[in-house]
Amino acid sequence: MSEIQNSQDTVERFHGALIQHGSFNDRIYLMKINDADPDELVSSLLEKAQTNGYTKVLAKVPRSNSNAFLNAGYRKEAEIPGFYAGKEDALFLCYYLSKNRILERNSAEIEKIYKLSKQKQVARESVITQPLDVKLTMQNMSKDDVHRMAELYSCIFPSYPFPIVDSNYLLETMESHVDYFGIETGSKLVALSSLEKDIKNKNAEMTDFATLPEWQSRGVAKHLLVHMEEQAKPKGILTAYTIARAESPGMNIVFTKNAYRYGGRLTNNTNISGHIESMNIWYKSL
Repeated sequence: MSEIQNSQDTVERFHGALIQHGSFNDRIYLMKINDADPDELVSSLLEKAQTNGYTKVLAKVPRSNSNAFLNAGYRKEAEIPGFYAGKEDALFLCYYLSKNRILERNSAEIEKIYKLSKQKQVARESVITQPLDVKLTMQNMSKDDVHRMAELYSCIFPSYPFPIVDSNYLLETMESHVDYFGIETGSKLVALSSLEKDIKNKNAEMTDFATLPEWQSRGVAKHLLVHMEEQAKPKGILTAYTIARAESPGMNIVFTKNAYRYGGRLTNNTNISGHIESMNIWYKSL
């Protein structure tokens, strides 16, 4: 069983599947089921969670593999239609090992942000993108940029589920499956985002958005999103999605204003910005 250790949680092969687990997010996340036996995996994941004292298991699986999990007591929190090569849906199935993990500390505010985001939703033909500020330029980031990228991420996020404040991690992912994009004014980097590609399954996560405070609410995140979609299509990407902080009205609205649809909410799922938060899933067919 090969293993990659980062400064937070561990990403490793597990019975043929790919999982992330650790005390940082206090959960196991089944990222890719690959060729693993669903029936074997269900019991093995719960056993591993109990052994390590984790309070949640999250499994992202094709719909065709979901029955083994649902029969074992998992419940669906979200889904993305056409996630796998545009042909099969992905289901996000969860199992809670603690009643406290199910309880959202600010559910009323989260619901308010969700309703506001839905009110801002537009159809694909109604998406409007203003020209980028003349003071700003869009950049495809390269290996020469990883140190200043890490600096910007460290300024924005007190915590994050993956070690994006580590320049070595940024370089490693850049060389394997992630395209990073930035917006600059002069030589100053003011915003970043990433396109995490799954070429085999023809989907991509629009993620790792970060904007310096003085440039927030000025539309830079939307420009990054539109640019990433334009970059994704020639690579054969059919479905774009994001897992956004449910407590962040700005990021949720960026996606609804760009015709993304709501896929569901992952309750108390991710350690980001200093504590474990719920996350909203938004998706779009490209």
